[in-house]
Amino acid sequence: MHEHQIDLNQVFQQAGGYSPACFPFIRDGLAHTSQMVHGQPEDQSALDLGLADDSRHVDGTQLCLGLREHAISRYGLLAKSVLNNWGIYQTRDFGNIIFALVDANLMRTTDEDSIEDFDDVYDFDEEFAVPEPSTPAVAVS
Repeated sequence: MHEHQIDLNQVFQQAGGYSPACFPFIRDGLAHTSQMVHGQPEDQSALDLGLADDSRHVDGTQLCLGLREHAISRYGLLAKSVLNNWGIYQTRDFGNIIFALVDANLMRTTDEDSIEDFDDVYDFDEEFAVPEPSTPAVAVS
């Protein structure tokens, strides 16, 4: 039995009005990024809520890159639309969510971590651009 139930709606609302529906994506994206950076964990149970030991820590830039890759692999060309639907428009939004989850004791950071690590890691319009339909090459004579 939990001492108190954590209200994810409230956590995400206070973080900046994000949809709590993004929580599984953020949690899985953190596990994906940690695996990308550190390889497969020996203890899978440590990843339940991102409470992995410090040796599996990832910084804000790594997490933003991992979340980008995770979004594209999960949602393909709809990645940006899905993120926008949750209220996520820039990499700083990932930081706002992570630090809100830290404040709620659902994730941990180290003393070196800062919200500024999430600023302008990449541009959503560029990274999640929908490719133009390819047109056949026209020979110019």
